[in-house]
Amino acid sequence: MERTHSRDRPAASGDRPATLRQRTPLLAAYDAGIVAICQLAARFDPVSWAAQTPCPEWRAFELAAHLRCVADDLHEYLDDAPVSRYARLMATGAHPDSLARKLARQNAAELAALPDAPPDEHIAAFAVAARRYAARLAAVWDLPHHQYRDAVVTVGGMAGAACAEWHLHASDLAAALGTVYRPADPDTVLAGWLAGMPHLPVPASHGRLAGWHGRHADPWLAVLAASGRGPASGSGRPLGWRSPVRWTGRPLLRRKG
Repeated sequence: MERTHSRDRPAASGDRPATLRQRTPLLAAYDAGIVAICQLAARFDPVSWAAQTPCPEWRAFELAAHLRCVADDLHEYLDDAPVSRYARLMATGAHPDSLARKLARQNAAELAALPDAPPDEHIAAFAVAARRYAARLAAVWDLPHHQYRDAVVTVGGMAGAACAEWHLHASDLAAALGTVYRPADPDTVLAGWLAGMPHLPVPASHGRLAGWHGRHADPWLAVLAASGRGPASGSGRPLGWRSPVRWTGRPLLRRKG
């Protein structure tokens, strides 16, 4: 399959206003997620970097390294779209649980290969790479990035998935600090999730507001639920919480020999 992202394909002038209306709030929310992560990271010290996050396999310093890996991966996926390794995985149409296991193995391998560095350095590198990714998107926003079963995810849709991931991991870092995080524009974060994560649909809403204008009663709770988290994720005592120890600079996923 020929790569479609190596050439700029300008949109028809009549399509441009609608595209910009969708792109502008999403990219604003995307950058807000980066800002939130950096602000939360600035509150950590060597003890709190070792705190457990709502992601049971990661403490906060490992999550910082994971964010750096994700931002780098986004560039790789865009370079190789629509035939990237991520696109090939999604093209299998596998069950979400199978996809999660394969992505978890990829995450562990990337963390193990990442050079040792302080968490602050990982966060700084993440922010640079994530913003550089956003700067690449305008010319290819509507081009296909990957497909999951019958759902084609565009480059813009993948940016929406990344936007949601930034805010979710901001929530994870906040939980490790014992606080609760909520994005300023949860509707746009939910729209990004819906556009970029068709393999993890939002659970159906319940109650009298479930069908209100087709929107979830609380869009942020919808994103938390779709990601496997819940309202308690921001409580500061997520499932699997472990008493903090001092960060040693040696990621737990590394193996000697």
